[in-house]
Amino acid sequence: MKKLWKIIQADTELRETLGRELDILPVTAQILINRGLVEVDKAFSFLSPELSELLDPFLMKDMEKAVQRIALAITGKEKIAVYGDYDVDGTSASTLLYLFFKEIGVDVEVYIPERMKEGYGVNKAAIDSLAEKGTKVIITVDTGISNAEEVRHASKIGVDFIITDHHECPEKLPPAHAIVNPMRPDCDYPFKGLAGVGVAFKFITALRAHLRDNGYFKNGVPNLKRYLDIVAIGTVADMVPLVQENRVMASFGIKEINSNARPGIGALMEISGLGRKITSDNIAFQLAPRLNAAGRMSSALISFELLSATDEVEADRLARLLETENSKRQGVEKRILEEAMELALASSKDSAFVLSARDWHPGVVGLVAS
Repeated sequence: MKKLWKIIQADTELRETLGRELDILPVTAQILINRGLVEVDKAFSFLSPELSELLDPFLMKDMEKAVQRIALAITGKEKIAVYGDYDVDGTSASTLLYLFFKEIGVDVEVYIPERMKEGYGVNKAAIDSLAEKGTKVIITVDTGISNAEEVRHASKIGVDFIITDHHECPEKLPPAHAIVNPMRPDCDYPFKGLAGVGVAFKFITALRAHLRDNGYFKNGVPNLKRYLDIVAIGTVADMVPLVQENRVMASFGIKEINSNARPGIGALMEISGLGRKITSDNIAFQLAPRLNAAGRMSSALISFELLSATDEVEADRLARLLETENSKRQGVEKRILEEAMELALASSKDSAFVLSARDWHPGVVGLVAS
């Protein structure tokens, strides 16, 4: 097919203005223009993100309700469970809440379902198991927005549900105590592009503010900047647009990793052959596949344990385990791809076709399909 190229004429005056005001090369100015960043202040924020650009978390619908319920659980010594998804966004968000709760002395447990045994999302058996252990509040990260039936079940057995998520919402929301999701049709939060871990970070930002204002912290207020390394990993891995708040959190998070990597992140960087300095590309193409491999092949709790590890020896062991899981994933993916290609070529005369086999691994077929 013959292609007709339409070349957009460059706005040389605008390019010169941006170049002069921001002291950047013409090619950099043109790239900013091509991305729609034509105002000097917005272009400057893109190039030099600042933590002050992060929005007030209480602008998010139900944030106040969510914070008040968790604060009540904390002061009342109720057991809290964090229920996460098994991808990198979910495991990093689970780690984020777990580490923050542990820092402030909260009794917390993390539950991440196994893809092969439990499937995606919240399930009743997990709720029952957590309730039997004394859990009174379950807070989800990166999941839960489509689990209305499970939320109703939890309510019947005396467990309150707080959902934090970033996925598209169903027409009827689950009957949870609070639903914190910028994608809610009735949520006026200005930035809709947060990953699940980004929503989780906004939650702990709000919770810290609430607890601080009510005199909870006796030995100093937690420094949330230290948690941005976890946020950066989940944000980049989930492939959300690295603009606005995502860009701020990713930028400062990567700086945090490069200046003082946690034992687990440092061990994963080493085994990935990255040394001690990384970029967003390294997260996307070296760290994320290894962290995802556990959830695809066995249990995502391995990734959670790595990210939350405090002992370097244990972190090294878990990093090596993830490397093994990733190698297995690569082998399985290669085999399925070869088999799928054979089936596709045999069906090439059809205008559309569906490929399947009984022994194809559910955790890998999505990668093969893409």
